[in-house]
This record gives sequence, structure tokens and C-alpha cells, in this order.
Amino acid sequence: MIDAQQLTKRYGEKTAVDGLDFAVKPGTVTGFLGPNGAGKSTTMRMIVGLDAPTSGSVTVNGSRYARHQAPLQEVGALLEAKSIHPGRSAYSHLLALALTHGIPRRRVDEVVEMAGLGSVAKKRAGAFSLGMGQRLGIAAALLGDPQTVMLDEPVNGLDPEGVLWIRNLLKALADDGRTVFVSSHLMSEMALVADHLIIVGRGRLLADTTVGDLVREAGGDTVQVATQEPARLREALAAPGVEITGRAGSEELQVTGVSAREIGLKAAEHGIALFELTARTVSLEEAFMNLTRDAVEYHGSAAVETLETVGRTA
Repeated sequence: MIDAQQLTKRYGEKTAVDGLDFAVKPGTVTGFLGPNGAGKSTTMRMIVGLDAPTSGSVTVNGSRYARHQAPLQEVGALLEAKSIHPGRSAYSHLLALALTHGIPRRRVDEVVEMAGLGSVAKKRAGAFSLGMGQRLGIAAALLGDPQTVMLDEPVNGLDPEGVLWIRNLLKALADDGRTVFVSSHLMSEMALVADHLIIVGRGRLLADTTVGDLVREAGGDTVQVATQEPARLREALAAPGVEITGRAGSEELQVTGVSAREIGLKAAEHGIALFELTARTVSLEEAFMNLTRDAVEYHGSAAVETLETVGRTA
């Protein structure tokens, strides 16, 4: 379990992480989301003791990372896949980690096989592609068979087979009762693997919720309906949990809490003609963008404007 309490990190006048309170629990895949510059990497670095908090605290399984006698067996982390000596082979890199942490040599063979590194295990890591480097970094994170696994952008550079492997690995680790904390910019992947979400923006906590609840709050499954008798349809659909919105005088209604099929049947029962009946599901990406709209530090439009200005003045 990872437990952060009022976790704060400042660099001079810049506050990178601002009073974060959250818990990452065992048995679930928890997605760590936020725009660029939101403080995700800084938070992860503080979890494993690479950065010291300005104030507040963060513990792994009840203790600060540095106080664990065998930290690699407590938490396995991938923060930078290329943080290895380029002249070492993948196997030598893993073996060095194992020997310095009291981990049996046979575990090196296990993670090499688990990460699909068998054919390149004796090759120099400096010649690895980004995807193969990711596999080596994940193998290193799993070397100590830790109860807590923390991965920063683990699918970066992986091919479709590798993405599927990561997806299945994360689910298997959570099903085994481990704590799994994963950051990613790929909302489609988070929608498939994450049970819980912690979302930050400008260093502050924006949401600590499930994927389902976040999507539901953003509109969930909405049905667009058009009819010449919107007032009658509103009356026919009125029920606990059903929300109906629409502009005054408009024939179009947006309905949540009831399926398109049910709306169609209810309209037919009351003899109400429908001109449109379209179901729309809000994606995790849409929900995320809506939540973090005011917390984005680097806007693409600003970059375009800057390029245009440079072009005019060049």
C-alpha cells in the first residue's frame, strides 16, 4: 500500500506537488493521471526516496522507502527505462541488482522469461530499442517479487504485443493481491486496466475515484432524443435516477439514467413520435479532458501561436 499525506514538494518558488492526500490499495490497478507538469513524476520520485518532500509524508507498506531493509522486495519501480549502463547485457544488469539485494540468481532467469527478454538477454542494453528497454526496466522492477509495483509510462515504445503483455501483467499482479500504481497518458489503456484513478493537476489532487464514477460524473451514457413533444416525453420518462436536460423550446433532449431501448419503448407506449434516438458514451479521455481543462500547463494552441510569431519575425 502507498499512503501519501499532505505530500508537498517545492523547488524555490515553484510548487510541483501541493498537499496530496491519497492511498493506493492492494488488489487493484490504480492509474495515476494528469497533464504534463502536473507533478506525477515528482510524486513517484518521492515515493521511492529519490526526492525528499518539502513537507508531508509518503510511505510504502507502512514505512518510508529508505527505512525498508530490503526495498527492492517491497516496491519495484520503473521511472526511467534507460537508467542502465549501456555496456552491460540485460542479464548482467539484472544479475548485478539481484546480487546486491540478496535475490537468488534463479529469479533473474524468471524475470528474463517473464519479460520476453530471452533472445536478447546477453546483448548490450545500450543497443536496445525503446520498447526492449521498457521490458528490461519492468523486469528489474519485478526482480524482488515486490508487493508494490510502480510503473511510469510502461507502454511507452511497446508494440501491440507488448502493450497486451503489459495489460495482462498489470491485471495479474493486482489479482495476486499486489499494489499496482501506473502512470500513463494513454487513456484508452487506463480505461481497460485501471480499477481506480488518482488524477492530479498543477500538483493538486483533482480526483480520487473509479473509472466508472468519473465517466458517470462527466455525463456517462447519454441518449440524445428529438421529438415534437418534449414535455410529454419528459413526463413519460420521469423516474428516480433519470436526468433530462434540454434548452427551453428545443425539440432535443439529453437523457441519462435510462437506455435508448427503454426510451424508445416508453415513447411508443405513450404514442410519442421520435425523430432521433442516439446513444452516446462518454470516454475516459473525454472525462479526463473535462476534469483537467483548467489544470493544463502547456497548451498546444499557445505553441502554435509562438511558432507563427517566430515565423513572422524571422
